[in-house]
Amino acid sequence: MRVLGVDPGLTRCGLGVVDGGKGRVVRAVAVGVVRTPPEDDLAHRLLGIADEVEVWLDRYKPEAIAVERVFAQHNVRTAMGTAQAGGVVALAAARRGLPVVFHTPSEVKAAVTGSGRADKAQVTGMVMRLLNLEVKPHPADAADALALAICHLWREPMRVRLAEAEARAAELARAHKAKLAAAAKQAGAATRTPVRRAVRRTPSKLDDTGAPR
Repeated sequence: MRVLGVDPGLTRCGLGVVDGGKGRVVRAVAVGVVRTPPEDDLAHRLLGIADEVEVWLDRYKPEAIAVERVFAQHNVRTAMGTAQAGGVVALAAARRGLPVVFHTPSEVKAAVTGSGRADKAQVTGMVMRLLNLEVKPHPADAADALALAICHLWREPMRVRLAEAEARAAELARAHKAKLAAAAKQAGAATRTPVRRAVRRTPSKLDDTGAPR
């Protein structure tokens, strides 16, 4: 599977394409950063990100998009810009029918380094090691985009299997509940049905003429 990882942001939006092989084998395909001038208005900055993402989608043809979820930030303005950039990416993917999955920073760190509290240096170091990169992706947004793609490649199959198992369990529970309801209904109907008892009639005594007395 080929995944486009996106570390959204208005000033810098990291993009990274990674191919996943058997097991946990991953290979870097492309990495880069989309930059928009802070002095431009919001609409044009989002348009610039959207246009570049469209180019990457055409060029590398990913099968899925992994975007960092805005989990918590003290700077509300920055969080809003990050969310808006992520929304633009999700829209571009949806137009092509590509699945989009949002991963939290802690999920990405845990998937790549084994610790949800790893710092950026640790994430970058593991990304270089996993992808056999000789040069460190710069800036950090680029490394984060690659980490997002790796996270998706490793977590998504497990998430899909878990969702399928939950769906099967829910279906079995519904079927079992339906059987119990049917059995209870049948039992209730049986208790309400009157039991007909056979009435034994005593033969009448006849007189000498054969007529009953």
